Amino acid sequence: MTVDDYITSQPAAAQSALRQLRSTILKAVPRAQEIISYGMPTYTFDSVRMLSFAAWKQHYSIYTATAQVVAAFSDEIARYKVDKGTIRFPLSQPVPVGLIGRIAKFRAGIR
Repeated sequence: MTVDDYITSQPAAAQSALRQLRSTILKAVPRAQEIISYGMPTYTFDSVRMLSFAAWKQHYSIYTATAQVVAAFSDEIARYKVDKGTIRFPLSQPVPVGLIGRIAKFRAGIR
């Protein structure tokens, strides 16, 4: 399975958000490598796992919410559900591209 396969296998309502999410991550960290890990699109940078994402019925999640991410972005992620390494974004709202781009850069160590 590829990232394209993953996205096209999701409900139509989620596909647009996932494409935008993917584009945002790759724009923020152009050298990121895409793989599928644990059935999810996953991005690595310099061979280190940076973040993953998955679609659900009413939201999509990014899996990067380390204690450092939560501390660094606490004000910006306060409006989203954050739990056990996961930040959940409602499909009913626009993709927060600025926030996701900054999180991707943070996880990659790009300042």
